Amino acid sequence: MAVLMTQAAADRVRSFLVDQQDKVGVRVGVKPAGCSGLTYIMDFADTVGEDDEVFEVHGVKVLVDKESLPYLDGMELDFTKEGINEGFKFNNPNVKSTCGCGTSFSV
Repeated sequence: MAVLMTQAAADRVRSFLVDQQDKVGVRVGVKPAGCSGLTYIMDFADTVGEDDEVFEVHGVKVLVDKESLPYLDGMELDFTKEGINEGFKFNNPNVKSTCGCGTSFSV
């Protein structure tokens, strides 16, 4: 099982971590929400938990809890800029459907 990250996403995360040196990396996971069932969560991690899988991608540690990992296996985290809009994008091959507003998904 693996979680991937583009160079653009790694560079963006690294730029945030410069100001938060007490953080060990970025945590990515899923939680129940929305009309399709699951939504992504992303935050900076203070510590590595005993239930975390750690992937080091482009020099950035990506932490995923074991419950979220089956839903995120093979996912690539990207960072995109389109005009004045910018943000992280989850490219997840496990997604079978998404809700109309795009905030939740099912596998």
